[in-house]
Amino acid sequence: MLLHPATLDLTPRASDVLERVSGDPRFKPELPAAQLEIMLPPAATVAEAAAALSAARADLAAAASGIGVIAGAGAHPFAATEGVLTEAQRYEAIAREYGPIARRQLVFGLHVHVAVRPAERALAVYNAIRSYLPLIAALAANAPFYAGEDSGLVSVRPKISELLPRQGVPPPLASWDDLEQALRWAGIDHAQWWWEARLHPGFGTVEVRVPDTQTTVTETAAIAAVVHALTAWLADRHAAGEPLDPAPSWRIAENRWSACRHGLEGRMIDLVTGEVAPTRERLAALLEDLAPTARRIGCATELAAIGLDADSATRQRAVRGGPHVVTAWLAGRFLG
Repeated sequence: MLLHPATLDLTPRASDVLERVSGDPRFKPELPAAQLEIMLPPAATVAEAAAALSAARADLAAAASGIGVIAGAGAHPFAATEGVLTEAQRYEAIAREYGPIARRQLVFGLHVHVAVRPAERALAVYNAIRSYLPLIAALAANAPFYAGEDSGLVSVRPKISELLPRQGVPPPLASWDDLEQALRWAGIDHAQWWWEARLHPGFGTVEVRVPDTQTTVTETAAIAAVVHALTAWLADRHAAGEPLDPAPSWRIAENRWSACRHGLEGRMIDLVTGEVAPTRERLAALLEDLAPTARRIGCATELAAIGLDADSATRQRAVRGGPHVVTAWLAGRFLG
């Protein structure tokens, strides 16, 4: 989020910052004119990616000096509900199609890509990882405030996003041909397949899009470690011949609501048995399952940094003084 240096409101001057870093492939515009995207090159480990993110955040903050300050969260705590959009052909086409709904997309997400080979294993991992998206969302919830009020949700971002089509729990896919046929039927390109997880044919990755933008680099690395270890764990199970049967989307959506509303304080339903258990308990069991894989792929330290006592939304709510003070607190932690 690019913020006005005095008011800390969203300021639609991302293009001015990007002019200062012209030619640097790490920095790109996004649909809102007050949003800057950091896109990092492939990394072998989460630690390597985190180091690259730390450097990129520092460089971007320096480039923004005199224009604005930068902060990370899933939504701005007090900005107006509609904002200025970026003037570029791609975004102008979205604005024509979706009108004021496009101007409401003042949301900020963390996308984690993990390369999986071969293609059929990537497909199986994609289908299986759908079931875990609510747990990741609960762990990464970081948007409790909206338009100057407490939304009552730990993350308002999913509710804003789903004003657009192709949001939320992604559909299961029986084959890569299914994906191709779906895109052809809808008459869209892959960039507008906006589900909370997707296969990315261009990068050869499974892309998890459900987390909110995290306030600090340390928090980002922890979420990335969960995604990396989970993807590798599922890939290992597929390689061992274990069937990874996809769960029905509507059942996953039931847990998605709990993640959005309650975060770590909620409960989640076993997708097969219907057994209900606290979200913290399910996350603790998942982290224990992932620990051996995390050690093997080199992200055990980042995974161990995850705390289940409070999510980022709870930490925002603990800041006293209202949404303006929370926004200043977010900006002060951007390089952390």
